[in-house]
Amino acid sequence: MQRLLLMLLAAVGPCVLGPPRADASPGPGPCAAPLQWEGRWVLYNHRTGRNHRAAVSYDGLNQRIRVLQQHKKHTPCQRFFEYIYLYQSMVMFQIDQKTKECSKIALTEAWDPFDIPDNSTFEDQYFIGGPGDNVEVQEWSDRKPARQHETWVGVYTLKDCYPVQETYTRNSSVTTSTRFFNLQLGISDPDVFTPPSTCQSARPERMAESDC
Repeated sequence: MQRLLLMLLAAVGPCVLGPPRADASPGPGPCAAPLQWEGRWVLYNHRTGRNHRAAVSYDGLNQRIRVLQQHKKHTPCQRFFEYIYLYQSMVMFQIDQKTKECSKIALTEAWDPFDIPDNSTFEDQYFIGGPGDNVEVQEWSDRKPARQHETWVGVYTLKDCYPVQETYTRNSSVTTSTRFFNLQLGISDPDVFTPPSTCQSARPERMAESDC
């Protein structure tokens, strides 16, 4: 989900990593990530140093994502938005949570799901946490022999292939990371992907994130 992460600004939280397994191997290939889930993420932009926390509904079957930014204390002038990404229609709605003002913006890049592409390179397998309280994960990347550095690294749980962390590097000045947590299978309310009535007269330009 490179384009979505770079549009929103991404975040990563610290993890305590256990020692890598001596017999770590990719097995038959990348696991298949869940197609529908809800949870939370933290998006971090390494250039600006800003974190963005949000509740997320992810529907890979219908190529749509809903992101609800979470209010944080001590953020004067900050505006909080709901984002609805509809990739089958190639539009994104930005809704001000307070005023319900709405912007409708065309998406310029195709759907890119939260998963591990089949042509990914296996990097490592290890435990997050410690003895008696850990989760085993695999790390994959888009590193290829002809390219020295990877531009994407994804960490997914070994058991059920839930996303744990994804990091993208577009160039030397834009690196974003996303940490996922509290994920639950399924979509509890499909209506979260339906824009509110105020979007019937949506403006064509993106709203500013701050009033200052």
